[in-house]
Amino acid sequence: MSPNSIAGGENPLELIVFPGGFNWSLFVANEKGFFADNGVAVNITPTPDSKFQMAGLIDGRFDIAFTAMDNVVAYSEGQGVATTEHEPDIFAFMGCDSGFLRLVSVPDVTSIEQLAGSRLGVDALTTGYAFVLHKLLDLAGIGREGVNFVQAGGVKSRCDALLRREFEATLLITPFEAIAEEKGFNRLADASRALGAYQGVVAAARRPWARDHGHKILAFIRGYRAALDWLFDPANKKEALEIFRRNVPGVDDAMAGKSYEILLDKDEGFFRDGHLDKEGIANVVALRSEYGQPSKVLDDPAKYYDASFLADAGRRAQR
Repeated sequence: MSPNSIAGGENPLELIVFPGGFNWSLFVANEKGFFADNGVAVNITPTPDSKFQMAGLIDGRFDIAFTAMDNVVAYSEGQGVATTEHEPDIFAFMGCDSGFLRLVSVPDVTSIEQLAGSRLGVDALTTGYAFVLHKLLDLAGIGREGVNFVQAGGVKSRCDALLRREFEATLLITPFEAIAEEKGFNRLADASRALGAYQGVVAAARRPWARDHGHKILAFIRGYRAALDWLFDPANKKEALEIFRRNVPGVDDAMAGKSYEILLDKDEGFFRDGHLDKEGIANVVALRSEYGQPSKVLDDPAKYYDASFLADAGRRAQR
């Protein structure tokens, strides 16, 4: 296969993601041809929630999921919410970010302590970022029995529901917290600063599929990294913002600019090389050990990821 053309006869990669600006590099990789330059085509499907996404990945309807690292751990350990036809055998092969998780509340709530007795929106009750929310509450002295959790779907659905005041607070991800703040809602906490290192979104796949399609994973990683390099180049800012606004509905120029500052921050933005944050993964696993049901002590973070694809993609890129 030529590295500059899509392999004849091969099906495109089917990728499932949560909607949002954190998919910026994917938008760029498709629109600017970075995936095609590396010999792979990618179809991107938005998911309404983690249950649909994880069942679709595990049962083979999708090849790769951009999902929370916690979801990979949860379904690997039999703690996932969705019923699947196949036994989960999934792993993370690339890291994307530290989550960009912001706890956002309605205008009349100005501190986490005020959330006692409130309704809190989550994607699924025992997966995704629910345990991050549990930990933030615990640190504020609020037990799980002191709040009412409302299952509200993915981040866009949660943002819309928060703006309708169907609950008092939820965790949002850029640019959705900016949309809420623009309307007078309050940011109560940045999760990664409150909790320390945290692996947010990862690229995950099924192990059997990965063994047969390793060349596609390598092409995907190389295309994704090329898109990141393009995004982080200040010379491309104007076009990058145009791509962002075109792909993220409801975002005006000001919010797009704020997203640029957050997502492309050199210290806290996207992981430039797609590395897997081992300390962040360990903290994800520790939170699941603390809050996951059925209760399990999980002590081997390395079983949920494989960094060899990243290493191989890097070696090939240097040839």
